[in-house]
Amino acid sequence: MQNVTFADPFRRTPDVVLLDEKQWLYVQRRYRMSPRELQVAKLACQGFTNGDVAARLKVKPGTVKTHLRSVFGKTRVRNRITMLLKFIKDASELPGKKSSDIARIAVINKEEPFSRRIPQDKATDKEVVTSLPVNSPPV
Repeated sequence: MQNVTFADPFRRTPDVVLLDEKQWLYVQRRYRMSPRELQVAKLACQGFTNGDVAARLKVKPGTVKTHLRSVFGKTRVRNRITMLLKFIKDASELPGKKSSDIARIAVINKEEPFSRRIPQDKATDKEVVTSLPVNSPPV
């Protein structure tokens, strides 16, 4: 059995835009997060481990864990995936948005072509990877 390295394509963190800056600021205000908690939440939502986040922010992994625990408490979630989904849902409900809007996750730097055709978002000229309906019932 081989060890997984950072060069391994399955270990690499994807380059995606989940929320724009306006949406992140809305999430920060809604849950009363500190600037550092917001930084940690952003990196955690991008798929970074506690160690990766700690290295990027030049803090110890225990500090990252403490910030994440605080964010989990403020948002009333138990894990990163639920936190991410909650942020996407909350950001899609910004004032001035229609309830039929869809939160899109777009690829920024796509290094390898996908085997199937992916629709283009004409407004941003980025490929749409997936769409999450805003008000869909849980599966």
